[in-house]
Amino acid sequence: MPSAFEVVAEPNRRAILSLLASSEQSVGDIERQLRMSQPTVSKHLRVLRDAGFVEATVDAQRRLYHLRPEPLQELDRWLAPFRRFWSKHLDALEHHLDRMEEPTPSKKKARKRK
Repeated sequence: MPSAFEVVAEPNRRAILSLLASSEQSVGDIERQLRMSQPTVSKHLRVLRDAGFVEATVDAQRRLYHLRPEPLQELDRWLAPFRRFWSKHLDALEHHLDRMEEPTPSKKKARKRK
């Protein structure tokens, strides 16, 4: 069984997870949106399902896949101590953007009177 990090290391699986983050998707939906073949999508969904990242429900003739949050929470917990490295940069960017939005006082040019 691959680790959660090995599962999400593959770009196609990350793309599938991103799609499933917004809504349930069928294999056909994923194929069309990511322009992948059916065998490729099925292979990646099998890995994601075996690792616990997704579940499928049967809806008539098709399976709908949706995210399971637990493996993502495991990744989130592991990343938590590292957030301090980028949160300072994001705070600095936010401060910079806020300053850019502030109107600058216009300087009135004094006309010389003769």
